[in-house]
Amino acid sequence: MNLDKVRLDAQQRVTALRQRKSRLDKDSIDLILNDARSHYAWQDKAVPATLLEEMYQIVANGATSMNCCPARFYFVTSEQAKQQLALSLKEKNIDKMLAAPVTVIIAHDLDFWKQLPFLFPHEDRRPLFQDKPAYIERTAFLNGTLQGAYLMIAARALGLDVGPMSGFSNDIVDQTFFAGTTLRSNFLCNLGYADESALFQKLPRFEFSDVCTYL
Repeated sequence: MNLDKVRLDAQQRVTALRQRKSRLDKDSIDLILNDARSHYAWQDKAVPATLLEEMYQIVANGATSMNCCPARFYFVTSEQAKQQLALSLKEKNIDKMLAAPVTVIIAHDLDFWKQLPFLFPHEDRRPLFQDKPAYIERTAFLNGTLQGAYLMIAARALGLDVGPMSGFSNDIVDQTFFAGTTLRSNFLCNLGYADESALFQKLPRFEFSDVCTYL
């Protein structure tokens, strides 16, 4: 591989994109964040697999440290898998999950670092992780969480609604779906087309001056 040519191509692609579109318009930003909501009720409308695959392609391009990409996404759609997942949920979350066309288990693989020769080919970073379980777990969790956030934004960008959930037992999910593997669950996210009649007012947010500091 000619690295100089590959780098130049990447630089030109980014420059060309910035020239075509320097920022998102207000409606686009409102759709993915400003006016986006977490949803709890769902229309009886299927989400096609092709749309989930398109969503993943967007998520896959999000930045992670050393391009480590530790997240693994399990799309729960079958009745059997939903009933299994329900055993891990707090009671108030069961109906929300069962009504959603898709529930994603956002997990991370503790063996992610073994794939670094493919993901980060210009330098072998595996020695940074070898025999360092605490560093492996922290890196996998932080970057897997980041990829889960990318998933939520990508879903909204493609016209889907999201309903993230943390009210469940990670241990039960891991025992049910990931026993004997190096995968660990992080959080769940319902996907589909929301029943907007169930929305209530948007909750308050902090102002810039409340939580941001210039140093």
